Amino acid sequence: MLTNLRARAAASARTVIDVADGVRIGDVELTVIAGPCSVEGPQMLLETARAVKGAGAVMLRGGAFKPRTSPYSFQGLGTEALELLVIARAATGLPVVTEVLDTRHVELVAAHADMLQIGARNMQNFALLAEVGCTRMPVLLKRGQSASVSELLFAAEHLMSRGNLNVVLCERGIRTFETATRNTLDVSAVPVLKAETHLPVIVDPSHAGGRAALVAPLALAAVAAGADGIIVEVHPDPAAAWSDGEQSLTLDGFEDLMRRLAPVARAVGRDAPWSTRSVAPARGAMPCSA
Repeated sequence: MLTNLRARAAASARTVIDVADGVRIGDVELTVIAGPCSVEGPQMLLETARAVKGAGAVMLRGGAFKPRTSPYSFQGLGTEALELLVIARAATGLPVVTEVLDTRHVELVAAHADMLQIGARNMQNFALLAEVGCTRMPVLLKRGQSASVSELLFAAEHLMSRGNLNVVLCERGIRTFETATRNTLDVSAVPVLKAETHLPVIVDPSHAGGRAALVAPLALAAVAAGADGIIVEVHPDPAAAWSDGEQSLTLDGFEDLMRRLAPVARAVGRDAPWSTRSVAPARGAMPCSA
């Protein structure tokens, strides 16, 4: 008998994913995930983590293993980056999401992260989907560059059929004939996915626009369209970033985005607690030897 675990009718209510430390994706509170494209070192990571938390982000993103078009581009610090993410989590209290590229790395990444990301290039890597599906860990599944909504949902089904129901879908733009942006953000995919599935849906405006100036407008549009959250690239010095600096917000730019995001979130029935609460101090410091 065929199953359709991701279908809207398969659940009595919309799914809310419990990640860690009280972070819930798909609940009334808008989820904001932020951090650098890639982990470059301890100080930049901690500076970014503290800044995004202070502005209202509830999760830290950071690439340890990086899929790059050119084999000569920076590929990530690997295990060292995973260890730095763990230290940053201990210092700030932010749960960590990072990408896993290879079935051989699933156990390693799962031991360090709170949420596994399957990137656009791996959306139809069925061996990887199966392996991650067996972990039962929260998964951030990004839409492939040329994937239809239906194909994204079938990729989610691969994860769920292995027993992992903790799936969050991510619209990050698709490749079209348009060259003005890195990808074309399919804003319409958000309400379509919300109608087709009970799973949470977030948006990545950084990879969609490809330029820092486009991140805020696309993020505002995503929230207005009903997204459960956004994932944004942030760097203390984007001009010096080792990867994707052109689409990364500065620390001040991210704080400005969060100020602009709050009224839009409230207008569509979302809580934006960062606009009214006092942020708790970080829960420790990164040791100088890190």
